[in-house]
Amino acid sequence: MCRSIKTLRPPQLPEEATEEEIRAAALQYVRKVSGFRSPAAHNREVFERAVAAVAEATAELLDGLEVRGQAVRGTAGEGAA
Repeated sequence: MCRSIKTLRPPQLPEEATEEEIRAAALQYVRKVSGFRSPAAHNREVFERAVAAVAEATAELLDGLEVRGQAVRGTAGEGAA
């Protein structure tokens, strides 16, 4: 477990996770899995693609999660009069 990756869903965060927080968590994950804090020049492109893919998957996960007693992310207030 990457101890520096924080939980990005309510109630741990008072608001939705920002793109910056999601990317930071993705970067920490890729660093942990690859074993590189900063990739060499010849690995930089694949490293950055991995960070982008993990960030995208994380955002998709957070968008689809439903925390009991709370609305699904991105739908709060829809349909309210």
